[in-house]
Amino acid sequence: RWLSWSAVRTDRAEGPVMSVLRYEGVGFAYPDGEPVLQDISFTLETGESVVLIGESGSGKSTLLRCANGLVPYSTGGMFSGDVTVAGRSIRTHRPRALADVVGFVHQDPEAHCVVDIVEHDIAFAAENLGVDPVVTRRRVEEVLDALGISELRGRNVSTLSGGERQRVAIAAALVTQPELLVLDEPTSQLDPQGAEDVLAALSRLHEEFGMAIVLSEHRMERVAHWAERMLHLEVGNLVGDGSPVDVLAGYAGASPVTRLGRAMAWSPLPLTVRQARRHLRPSATNVLRHGVPHHPGSTIAATSKLHMRLGNTRALRDVDIELGEGEIVALLGRNGSGKTTLLRVLAGLAKPTSGLVRVDRGAGYVPQDPDSLLFSSSVADELRTTLKLLRKPDAGDVERWLTALGLDGLAERHPRSLSVGERQRVAIAAVAVGGPELLLLDEPTRGLDARGKDALIAALVAHSTCGGTVLMATHDIELAARVAHRAVVLAEGEVIADGPVRDVLVGSLFAPQIARLLPPLLTVEEAQLTLQANAS
Repeated sequence: RWLSWSAVRTDRAEGPVMSVLRYEGVGFAYPDGEPVLQDISFTLETGESVVLIGESGSGKSTLLRCANGLVPYSTGGMFSGDVTVAGRSIRTHRPRALADVVGFVHQDPEAHCVVDIVEHDIAFAAENLGVDPVVTRRRVEEVLDALGISELRGRNVSTLSGGERQRVAIAAALVTQPELLVLDEPTSQLDPQGAEDVLAALSRLHEEFGMAIVLSEHRMERVAHWAERMLHLEVGNLVGDGSPVDVLAGYAGASPVTRLGRAMAWSPLPLTVRQARRHLRPSATNVLRHGVPHHPGSTIAATSKLHMRLGNTRALRDVDIELGEGEIVALLGRNGSGKTTLLRVLAGLAKPTSGLVRVDRGAGYVPQDPDSLLFSSSVADELRTTLKLLRKPDAGDVERWLTALGLDGLAERHPRSLSVGERQRVAIAAVAVGGPELLLLDEPTRGLDARGKDALIAALVAHSTCGGTVLMATHDIELAARVAHRAVVLAEGEVIADGPVRDVLVGSLFAPQIARLLPPLLTVEEAQLTLQANAS
């Protein structure tokens, strides 16, 4: 059902269009739900780059999905206002009729896969629009090179890592050469180098070819310097629209150097490490505070000479690791380096080709895709089901984990109605409530906002303090800096670094922002204490 609202349609053929994207009084509510968007209005000009920010569940994905008519055509619900793209109104043009002007990249890269081989999957979108085969072939080559994924061309999509799939999905959107590119969390599963490659390609497209780009993102350290403009969505309302400095000035999810700048009252507020360095005095590094070394307890899991092949791909080679009681370990490495495979082997979900695997305690595994674990009708039932399957009574564990991960207000919601970040926390809670001593987490901060990440960190620290162990595969270097005791780095299936997190991260090309600003410090809190001590 559509609420009454009409607008004058201006088609591309009738003359030049002043803006490539226009939202006018847009409101939306899912069927039988509360309003998700309320009176949203803004305009995106040709060649403009915009980052959409906001907490998980604030309506960002819904807002982006309006840009090509997926909302409301694929969802139903109550829609008001209008969205026009290159002069075409979504009221008169369904998603198929907008496919040549809007490229859309879902938050879930698995949703994009149509054909099994990578280069054929990328070509499919252009072929579907009737682009000449010769032109399509050239465009496929161009996007493969631009995104640094030429080596994936002949791979089966099912063998790709989450981050590799994400870059393939972006390539498939770019191959149609749209006027507007819309991306929902495009770097959420990318390693730092992969994220830089994607953002560099996007920069070239909007700077040199005039493509307009709007993307949502939680990791401000990756995109704050890239954006020309930011939109801030809060509970379905557009509460901020301006320069990144202005919009991030009070935003809880700002990057570490921006949060440090706020704490130190720096003006102008820095968005990058380079900008933050301008505020440092020569004596800034005179006082350096190091954390207390962590000493894990007895070994609860280990691998020795571990090898693993997935078809013709060598996923792991000669991997030796040990995990001790009370230890939080960050498993780092490029997309496709073997992180997920190692977690699955430790969880007993994959059998190694050779080598030894020993896991002496109960293990719980949370995969990258939270939806693969969620099948109950409410959030609370997801946790109760775990206890039922394990034949354990609920001694307050369900309520405790809901509270620990900030889910108590969502207990009766259906998991599929939640944002990706909220579903991620539900999946973690649904595994952790069973009480496994060893938690194996694959990209646990995918889709998480600042508040959700804080809740996760607190829960992991509490688990560690009680003697539990955490091994988390992550591309979130800032998360590793804040919570990990140790870091293990994989490259092409081999362990290339294993040691205290400070030793591994500091000096790395992709060190966290604070470590690049004030080495060997890792966190905003450490940096603030050091700078305040120097100032006194």
